[in-house]
Amino acid sequence: MKLSTKTRYGTRALLDLAINQEKGPVQLKDIAQRQSISLTYLEHLVTPLINAGIVRSARGRKGGIWLAKSPQEIRLDEVILLLEGSNAPVECVDRPDICPRSGSCVTRDIWTEMKKALDDVLAATTLQDLMDRQNAGTQAVARS
Repeated sequence: MKLSTKTRYGTRALLDLAINQEKGPVQLKDIAQRQSISLTYLEHLVTPLINAGIVRSARGRKGGIWLAKSPQEIRLDEVILLLEGSNAPVECVDRPDICPRSGSCVTRDIWTEMKKALDDVLAATTLQDLMDRQNAGTQAVARS
């Protein structure tokens, strides 16, 4: 199972936004440059984040985007569901009605366990956790 660039880039953009939030609204072009993401692609990623209330935006000379919630309140499971959709490895995990074997399929049980494990990790990880990991990595490099 692979996450799309939509999810990977969207998560990186949110992390960049969280790290730079103290400076006020952040311009998309700055995030795009720091994260090596096409500005046009980033604009498409930000729209669902704004619509979901994770990010806010303002136009104009001093405009930009900023987090609508604190980094501690933004869980990766909600971001990934928003950008990627379900993380179920097979469709019958979310929709058992599509397969007549769902009720007795042991492989479906494994796929369901995989989804639950992934959901648990993502639900327990916030944007703040990513910031903390980023800072720990930066500090480790600075000490070397």
